[in-house]
Amino acid sequence: MVKLKLFNTLTRKKEIFKPLEDKIVKLYTCGPTVYDYAHIGNFRAFVCEDILRRVLEYNGYKVIHVMNITDVGHLVSDADTGEDKIQLSARKRRKTAWEIAEFFTKAFFEDAEQLNLLKAHFYPRATQHIKEMIEWIKKLEEKSFTYIISDGVYFDTSKFKEYGKLTGMNFEELNKKLKAGARVEFNPEKRNITDFALWKFSPKDKKRDMEWDSPWGKGFPGWHIECSVMAVKYLGETIDIHAGGVDHIPIHHTNEIAQTEAITGKLFVRYWFHCEHLIVEGRKMSKSLGNFYTLRDLLSMGWDWRSIRFLLFSAHYRQQLNFTFKSLESAKHSVETLKNFLINLKNVKKGMHSKKVSKLVRKVKKEFLEAINDDLNMPKALATIFNFIREVNKLIKNKKMSKKDAERIIKIMLDFDRVLGLKLEEFLKPEEIPEEIKKLVEEREEARKKKDFEKADKIREEIRKMGYIIEDTKEGPIVKRVEK
Repeated sequence: MVKLKLFNTLTRKKEIFKPLEDKIVKLYTCGPTVYDYAHIGNFRAFVCEDILRRVLEYNGYKVIHVMNITDVGHLVSDADTGEDKIQLSARKRRKTAWEIAEFFTKAFFEDAEQLNLLKAHFYPRATQHIKEMIEWIKKLEEKSFTYIISDGVYFDTSKFKEYGKLTGMNFEELNKKLKAGARVEFNPEKRNITDFALWKFSPKDKKRDMEWDSPWGKGFPGWHIECSVMAVKYLGETIDIHAGGVDHIPIHHTNEIAQTEAITGKLFVRYWFHCEHLIVEGRKMSKSLGNFYTLRDLLSMGWDWRSIRFLLFSAHYRQQLNFTFKSLESAKHSVETLKNFLINLKNVKKGMHSKKVSKLVRKVKKEFLEAINDDLNMPKALATIFNFIREVNKLIKNKKMSKKDAERIIKIMLDFDRVLGLKLEEFLKPEEIPEEIKKLVEEREEARKKKDFEKADKIREEIRKMGYIIEDTKEGPIVKRVEK
């Protein structure tokens, strides 16, 4: 058995994965902040995390998956300044923060389902765990990790000896780097630039939609506290894997470690899994550049969900993915290759069994498992699959493929799809051809019998314009829908 290896951000190396409990994996993934539609950069991370879970399950692990929904407390600045993103969105849209959070939470679930992301077992929302967050802050206060300034209760990062360990820097180095790079705006009331808000006070001059009473005053939780509280509540004090984007490493995840381990005195996360950024046409995605796309934008342009999903996992998760429409077109062709391959296998009726089939099958199964278990090397896994397809297609073309062989290969492809998540089984279902198309196909066959090839060609073109193509075989014409 090929052992699964994952790159651990904490140790900065690939490690053989071994959960705390045999065959049970406790997985926490950072979910969306529900102030707007998630963009394809967000979904790059969500898809990579979905591949992670699928690979774990492919290896026989039972995964307990928690994904949080941030519906309060995420400010526009990492420096704990500015307006709450949801409150700001509500003001612009003339809705309440509660309405905005509910609308975009629903939208996220719809998009996640569209991309065939496996459903988490728990989707805790920050607003449903305010009481627990307050209790946590009380415990941190009792342990002297907190102090109060004019705008809230803060965690004193100098009190946590291992602060910054996820970044590979210590407390002094990280503070120095943040000051030099102006990574965050420095609040002069804070003791250290890395200190972060646990509880923010509501503005005195206006009422917020989302605010709660606390021992320190009316307000709302800081962004980081929610993940620690919910991860520990649903998964325990030490979890196996915590996943998210690389942008979370220096602040959000670093702060999660500090506040959690300050309370428990235990290792919070054993393996940290981080996905690299998605860039668009070589540039950072932004609304101002006009290269900001949501999943819904791409679907409305006519792209299918499989092509989008395929593209998002086609590059290694620890490498930046450059999104281009050319690469999306390439992903579309790859999906069509998978579809045509399965249809060709399904249509194998006669043919001689080749001993080469068993050899190819053993080889592809071994290489696929080696690739996915080598830190989720999806480019290598995909290359293995498409090399296999090319070799099998040669056998099909040369009639060296029996129906039983074809069925065996279909089964293997569907097994691989447990990781790919492309719903390949749907390509094997009989396609409903409109009656109008069926009638034209019959007319064309009559024309061909009468050797009226000019009429037959005209009908073929008419069918093509209607979105279908005809493939003439010895068994008769096969009608296929043209992928958009």
